[in-house]
Amino acid sequence: MHDELVDHLTRSTALSRGEALRVIQDVLAYFDETTEDFVRRRHRELQVQGLVNAAIFERIAADLKYRAVAPPELTLRQLRRIVYG
Repeated sequence: MHDELVDHLTRSTALSRGEALRVIQDVLAYFDETTEDFVRRRHRELQVQGLVNAAIFERIAADLKYRAVAPPELTLRQLRRIVYG
């Protein structure tokens, strides 16, 4: 799986073949996260940092623009509905 990318990483970095494969799998798993899962995870993380919902949802809306495959722009209301149903 992803042999060309593994070969590239082992040639261009000090990573072993096994390490390169693990890095690739971790990155792919990160980007497999759905928009809804990302919103819920970021909401929890930002709550732990002590932010209030108004700031949290503004921050999440901004963060979504930088995802590898950006979802359609979501309103603050849509973000709240993802978290609270």
